[in-house]
Amino acid sequence: MTIKTPKVLIYSHDTFGLGHLRRCRTIAQSLVGAFPEMSVLILSGSPIIGSFEFRSRVDFVRIPGVIKLRSGEYTSLSLQLHINETIAIRSSIIEHTAKVFKPDIFIVDKEPLGLRGEVLPTLQYLKGQKTHMVLGLRDVMDDPHVLKEEWLRKRAFPALNDLYDEIWIYGPSVMNNPLDGLGFDQSVMDKTMFTGYLRRSMPSSVQDFTSPFDGTPYVLVTPGGGGDGVELVDWVMRAYEARMRPLFPALIVLGPFMGKVDMEAFTTRASHLRDVEIIRFTPQLEPYMANATAVIGMGGYNTFCEVLSFDNPALLVPRVVPRREQAIRAEQAQKLGLAQMLPIDSYPSVELMVKALANLPFIAPPSHAHSENYLGGLDVINHRTAEILGIDAQHLSKQFQPPEGVKLKRSAR
Repeated sequence: MTIKTPKVLIYSHDTFGLGHLRRCRTIAQSLVGAFPEMSVLILSGSPIIGSFEFRSRVDFVRIPGVIKLRSGEYTSLSLQLHINETIAIRSSIIEHTAKVFKPDIFIVDKEPLGLRGEVLPTLQYLKGQKTHMVLGLRDVMDDPHVLKEEWLRKRAFPALNDLYDEIWIYGPSVMNNPLDGLGFDQSVMDKTMFTGYLRRSMPSSVQDFTSPFDGTPYVLVTPGGGGDGVELVDWVMRAYEARMRPLFPALIVLGPFMGKVDMEAFTTRASHLRDVEIIRFTPQLEPYMANATAVIGMGGYNTFCEVLSFDNPALLVPRVVPRREQAIRAEQAQKLGLAQMLPIDSYPSVELMVKALANLPFIAPPSHAHSENYLGGLDVINHRTAEILGIDAQHLSKQFQPPEGVKLKRSAR
């Protein structure tokens, strides 16, 4: 069966930071680039989704925002409603959108049932419409025992058994399998496909980029969305304020979710430093990343994909609360020679940070550890999508070979 106007619906689990939205947007942009007739619709609660540019045939439906507090509890982002009322509104919009859009493929990011089960009615409805259901997972979720307890509490296990047709893990098998240790039987593991990391590239809309510091080599500091990056930024700024050793200038992009008080304090501190510049937020981080001599980040999924894509020497300072996801990724990246790691437990040792910053521009970039072998995710997703839809994939890439450890399923609708 050939579908002439295929449609893909993507649910982006957005409650904290930018990670889910940026990952889903990357996949959507790649799909419409590969399939000239395809339309992709993203469901997102991100309050800043409108700040990003989207390719033709990619659009989004903004559902009421919810934010996850450090305590792990959820609250409405803007509406003066109880969280249960907000979830009911979100769930209704998601289901109604799916019924009208009639997707051929439904990709759910990270949460098998969505936030507090809000996607379950949509999954059940689309299952009856023979929509192909895909759960997309990061390379790393959390410590297995923590994730297992969380998914048991959320009653997510039956969904992986009964509702989802496939599970795509957006990373290489050599990095991590987020399903290991959760106790799934072989039928669920057989649904799993490692795609490799999602390569990032320079947006076509980038024009007249002006390099900071008048073209002088610099390091880029990015705590992602910024909501949990205060310690990282403070630690880096302490190193520059100490003046213990000469360091490359630093451009710090704080992120849109950093608190106003912290943002203003960092901006004031930077004004007294000739070699530190602050940007609060940019939806186009790629040119800053591509032109940086090195990168300091927390080890979030998207930052790590960018580090590999632009081949930056990188120092990762991962958070460990509320999840150990970043720490697990950073530890494995260091073992594979893809990045250096500095544990957040060492904060705020200025001497350690100064030493790490001084050495960073001179360490080997990820390409020396064969990072190119890990970046085939978008090609794999495009080819698998063609198989699902029964579309001839020859035009995608005649020389395409799945990365090591990736086996496409060769089945179609």
